[in-house]
Amino acid sequence: MTPRDNAPEALGPEPTAMPARMTAAELRAAFFRTFPAVAPAIILGAIDQTITATALPAIAGALDAVESISWVVVGYLIAATIAAPVYGRLGDVFGRRRLLLAALGIHALGAVTAATAAGFGWLILGRLLQGAGGGGLTTLTMALIGEALPPRERGRFQAWIAGCFVIASSLGPVAGGWLTEGFGWRAVFFVQLPVAALAFLLGLRVPSRPGSRHAGFRFDFGGVVLFAGFVAPALLALSQAQRLSFSALPAALGLAVVAVIALALLLRQERRARDPLLPLGLLAEPTILRSNLFTGCAHGAVVGLVSFLPIYLQSVRGASPGEAGMLLLPLSLGSGIGGLAAGRLMTAKGIAAPLAGSGLALGAAGLVGVALLGPLVSDAGLALLFGLASMGMGCSYPVSQITVQVAAGPARLGAAAASVQFARTLGAATGTAFLGALLFGTLAAGDPMVAELFARLVRGGARLLPDLAAAEREALRAGLSEAFRFAFLGAALLAGMGCFFAWRVPVRRV
Repeated sequence: MTPRDNAPEALGPEPTAMPARMTAAELRAAFFRTFPAVAPAIILGAIDQTITATALPAIAGALDAVESISWVVVGYLIAATIAAPVYGRLGDVFGRRRLLLAALGIHALGAVTAATAAGFGWLILGRLLQGAGGGGLTTLTMALIGEALPPRERGRFQAWIAGCFVIASSLGPVAGGWLTEGFGWRAVFFVQLPVAALAFLLGLRVPSRPGSRHAGFRFDFGGVVLFAGFVAPALLALSQAQRLSFSALPAALGLAVVAVIALALLLRQERRARDPLLPLGLLAEPTILRSNLFTGCAHGAVVGLVSFLPIYLQSVRGASPGEAGMLLLPLSLGSGIGGLAAGRLMTAKGIAAPLAGSGLALGAAGLVGVALLGPLVSDAGLALLFGLASMGMGCSYPVSQITVQVAAGPARLGAAAASVQFARTLGAATGTAFLGALLFGTLAAGDPMVAELFARLVRGGARLLPDLAAAEREALRAGLSEAFRFAFLGAALLAGMGCFFAWRVPVRRV
């Protein structure tokens, strides 16, 4: 059967096109009509994982689920990843505002279920529901902002969007710890309800634009099932790999085989579907494909490092948990500053892909600097190197989002935003598994006992460090000092790959 992903008639009527440029007054009015209404939804989607992470030990103890506690995070991630393209596709067809309101309702229902869970099974059900709603929050809010502003002008306001993510990533762990200590772990879910309610009420103010629905539209249920059959085992395989245990290898390989088979069937289904969930012709378009590749590489480098840096800072640098948090702060702030600078330059000069390529080159150089100079510099110097690397990575985020939206066109903003979100999710999981395997392999080649200590810390957190004997801590410090050189170089390699893809994006300007 002839593929229809590239057929214009499958889209229905294009939404009303916006002017290529707006006056300053029109631009401010359009942005502030939309952004304040979607900002709570952006924060809610971004803060969920960070605010929940600090409550995991309390949840594990209260529900007797120490061995299964990772499902609180993994379950949400799987559901959100599967849901994102569904929201993107349906939002393009039926209108994005109504889908955003539905996503907020589902997320709130999941929060109630998790907060009132009497057992671990009900908690996981709540997290799956939260993920099913959360998958639409970032996808649809990015598409709604893209709907309100011309492409080149979107960069000007990236600081506001980046600010939401910085606030969420910075305040989430603090708020989660305070709520858990003061009111119990259920409070981290209850507190999300007023935010969801505010987001819903403000979402009603978002200008409602019709979707591109056409006669005879058929939702691709087969594509959803096969996409879930690919995403779930793929993320579970990467999660098993992150356990850094040889005993987990058979399960990881088996899940990877299932994911590959499901992917092959999914591609076959999407080529045949009348209205595919994943428009392959769109996703394979060079600008979109390479933009998603470079943003996936960048996110993999950043998230992969953040996953292991607390162990490095506390075991190798001797930092306290609070000091480690302060040393990690430049990673969050640098990303926001980089996104702001890139957005301003995109609006002022119209530069797109070269900006991301240059930023990722800076990120790679900063990480090489950490690998070579890390043991020699002070904590302030290390924080500066982290900040430079993060600023470079941050430059790529607004470029990928806006470039993909430009290539997709107004009718497929939702599908475009979903593809970027999926690229970042898969990049983060893959980058974490890659850097973890690099660290574990380097340690195992030197001293298997140190490798096992590291694996225990990865599974249990850096809080286990004080429980180690002095000799174990010293052996771990010496081994990790060398192993993290390779990890920083591995992250630099990911950034360099992203730089390569960014310079090959055909759309150079917006």
